[in-house]
Amino acid sequence: MGWKAAEKLIRHWKILRGDNVMITRGKDKGETGVIKRVIRSQNRVIVEGKNLVKKHIKQGQGHEGGIFTVEAPLHASNVQVVDPVTGRPVKVGVRYLEDGTKVRVSRGLGASGSIIPRPEILKIRTTPRPTVAGPKDTPMDVVLEKTYDAKTGKGMPEL
Repeated sequence: MGWKAAEKLIRHWKILRGDNVMITRGKDKGETGVIKRVIRSQNRVIVEGKNLVKKHIKQGQGHEGGIFTVEAPLHASNVQVVDPVTGRPVKVGVRYLEDGTKVRVSRGLGASGSIIPRPEILKIRTTPRPTVAGPKDTPMDVVLEKTYDAKTGKGMPEL
């Protein structure tokens, strides 16, 4: 990717995987769906069951060939998040509540200004955290060992 293309990448994404969106341009204009995947390197999203195209796949080892129907990516500017109250496509803004938590709110024409909840699918980790210590993990007794005493200065290197 060249530097001009990199300049046009979206830096602060407001559309997340699992969001309910409405397609505003293209052959599926006006239809709603759920974001299946976000491709940040291309500014594109894949909406579940929308923008279907036929793909010709050659037969190879371990898989059959043929003509398959797959979901093609849409540009992020061609979808808008649906307001949970009004059901209309809206822009997404960011606000901070009194307790300091950051939330997404609907804004724009026909927006209710309500909070857009974070999708539940984002709370599920795709790769679970390891429960058993691996060979490169530091043992707990080494981690908890006190190597520096602030009052006496013990443990400071001699400079």
